[in-house]
Amino acid sequence: MLITEMTVPGAYRLQPEPLSDRRGHFFESVRASELLAASGWQFTVRQVNYSVSRRNTLRGIHGTTVPPGQDKFVTCVRGSALDIAVDLRVGSPTFGHYDVTLQSPETRTAVYLPDGVGHAFLALTDDTCMSYLCSQEYVPGTMIDVDALDPDLALPWDLKEPPIRSDKDAAAPTLAQAAAAGLLPTYAQCPPRPLTPAR
Repeated sequence: MLITEMTVPGAYRLQPEPLSDRRGHFFESVRASELLAASGWQFTVRQVNYSVSRRNTLRGIHGTTVPPGQDKFVTCVRGSALDIAVDLRVGSPTFGHYDVTLQSPETRTAVYLPDGVGHAFLALTDDTCMSYLCSQEYVPGTMIDVDALDPDLALPWDLKEPPIRSDKDAAAPTLAQAAAAGLLPTYAQCPPRPLTPAR
């Protein structure tokens, strides 16, 4: 599997290498030892979530307060999604920067998002299903929400019509408002680990 660091430091893109034969395909989505070797983070799964979305549904930007934090391993298991990681760490040299990944079962690409990196996606097809492996169980009241349509972030959604959003996401503050209100984690709380050579 190919693991590469994204332009948001500490976030990684994982591209499996499938094995094919007359039956079909087999591939590893993630191997903890390889993720540890690449990212320096020990990833333990404590909760697994799925979301199913109609085409043009926009979810996010979501993160988690630190503590408790919640690393995520996100992949699209059905349909297609434009997936965006955003640096929410106040004081980070890449604060507000983002990286885009097209996710689908055909690309097999996944993203690993550590604490301090927000996540959002746009469903490009009906019945798009996203899988989230989470390092911590959900704790009510710890979710961070930032407006995915924040004009200062200018995320490249390429919308052809108004997206379908939850009331909570539509009412979320901009990145600047969230930072001013002290809602975001700091770079010191969740710095990226250096990329280490794979073993």
